[in-house]
This record gives sequence, structure tokens and C-alpha cells, in this order.
Amino acid sequence: MKIAIGSDHRGIEQRKIIAAAVIAAGHTPIDYGACSTEAVDYPDVAAEVASQVASGAADFGVLLCGTGIGVSIAANKVAGIRAAVCCDLEMARLSRQHNNANVLCLSGERFTPAEFGALVTVWLATAFEGGRHARRVEKIAALEKR
Repeated sequence: MKIAIGSDHRGIEQRKIIAAAVIAAGHTPIDYGACSTEAVDYPDVAAEVASQVASGAADFGVLLCGTGIGVSIAANKVAGIRAAVCCDLEMARLSRQHNNANVLCLSGERFTPAEFGALVTVWLATAFEGGRHARRVEKIAALEKR
């Protein structure tokens, strides 16, 4: 799978850690976003990664900003995106299992390198459960058509 990874200026080093976890999981990372610590607007990076996922050019996305909240809000404006801010392994697992999240949003400042790797690994390894959750995800998709 192709995994689009993007961040503003607050996630440059973290993208490298996440890319290594993506490769270790047998997938291909695609890098987007800031290349220096000079300020970059997170909505631009979120839109780029979300568009790659929505178009099918990437299978999933991972976004980082200071809190993960800003990139999540921006990414969720792109039709077909279900971006989830995850703060622990359980949230990462459930965002895939119950919500079929296709973009993982993380704080660029709250995790150790090992935690970044674990979050991404669990998120990528977890499948959507379907069943009763599929009906709810369909309702989320219907909101985009309003």
C-alpha cells in the first residue's frame, strides 16, 4: 500500500520515524509537507494528503501538526476522508475498526519515536470491522452530500 505522510513545520523529524514504521510494515511512504522549520500552513499539507487518499493515489494518509487537531479538521473537509486524531493505541485501533478512518492525525509533539511507530503500525494493521459500523460510516458519507 501507498501511505501519504504529511506535516507542517512541527512534524519534519516525526515524518521520518513514521516513514520507517510504514516501510517496516511492508508499505511505501510518500512524503509531503515542510522541508524546514520555516512555518508552513497545515491546511495546505492536510489538503494535499487528503486529496491523495480521496483520489486513490494513496491508500491511507498520516498527518501531523502541533496537536493533530488542525490537520484533522482540514483533512475532513475533503470528500471521502475520515481523518481521526488518535492519542493512544486504542484510539488508533478503534478509528480503523469502527470508523474506517483513512487518515491518521497525530500530534507532532506528544509522542516518543517508539510511540509514533507503534501508533502507525497498529493503525495500518487494523481492518475495518464492517457490520453495524458500515451503516454508520455510510451515514457519515451521506453528510458530505448535503
